[in-house]
Amino acid sequence: MTRVQLRSLCGARSGDKLDVSDVTLFADDVETYQALCDVVTAERVAAHFGALVTGAVERYLVPNVWAVKFVLHGALGGGASAGLRSDGQGKTHGLALLRLWVDVPAEIAERAHRPRHPVSIASKPL
Repeated sequence: MTRVQLRSLCGARSGDKLDVSDVTLFADDVETYQALCDVVTAERVAAHFGALVTGAVERYLVPNVWAVKFVLHGALGGGASAGLRSDGQGKTHGLALLRLWVDVPAEIAERAHRPRHPVSIASKPL
């Protein structure tokens, strides 16, 4: 197994509806998609966002496009103009999720189509 950030394995898109943010991860191939399904659970995503998400986190698998969608309830501090957060539309939630560290089979990490990013000592997981 190899420890990598999701940004090395997939892309992400995110958006909003009221106080709900949705984040979708998109894999580049079926093997990477399966690895994402195995390690990126609703519980992991909820723990990653911590107190920023006050409601449930739901996960939906979309195998026909190798995507994993997460719906984060209570993620926008009231939503858009109702909240005081600097990102009331949840546009940065996708980027934030790509910083999640996961353990995947070495062959998945080695053949990832995404560029590897250098990791500073300050950003390495404990």
